[in-house]
Amino acid sequence: MDRTLVKFRHCSHDIYCFSDQVNGCHEPAAQSRHAFPVECVVTKSRLLHCPVCFERLKYNILDAPVSIPCPFTNGHKVPCAFCIGSMHGPLHFSELDDSELHVGITNCEGVVYNYTLTGIRRDECGWEQCISVPLVQPDSDSLKKKWDRELEQFACLALWVPERFYEEREFGSSCYAFVLTFINHMQDKEGKPCLTRDEFTGRYILPRMKIVSKYIRVYQEISKHGFYVVDKSRD
Repeated sequence: MDRTLVKFRHCSHDIYCFSDQVNGCHEPAAQSRHAFPVECVVTKSRLLHCPVCFERLKYNILDAPVSIPCPFTNGHKVPCAFCIGSMHGPLHFSELDDSELHVGITNCEGVVYNYTLTGIRRDECGWEQCISVPLVQPDSDSLKKKWDRELEQFACLALWVPERFYEEREFGSSCYAFVLTFINHMQDKEGKPCLTRDEFTGRYILPRMKIVSKYIRVYQEISKHGFYVVDKSRD
């Protein structure tokens, strides 16, 4: 997913496309809106006319294309964070499916600790397109130092040996169990209440997954049709 999404308004619709479809457009001569087939809206990978009314696109200040932030981040650049990755790539984030998604937790240097069939992995690459949930304030230097020390010690516990991978199912999956058990370990260290899987998922994961699911749906529609349209007049 290496293309940037943009959104602009036209004829009471929000229209989404890729940024390289609207930058530097050179419109042809105007044609009849009633004789303009949809397949002619996108010419040479450029969105030249509105896919709803077929008029030539012109933007004023308020309706000009604006970038849509990508919900995926490089997990190795987000310290002390909960990370969700997919073995099949970012397009497979639309469902919280334990068979496809894998979770880990970063230290201060962006190394992703994660529990697998081979035991604890310390990945320095491979999480460049994931969902990251920062868990420590950027200015909490003392907590960051404690975080790294506690995470390394926690990862070395016999609880996380390969032989126990299929045994540890308290939180639904072993990789999730490792991460959430560590988070609750740190919660306890800070004198804070522990979190259930439902609490953590509802508070930190589901809001982000909703954003990701919409982003993926729009991205796929644009890839297929050249644009994606939302009728705002019904709001």
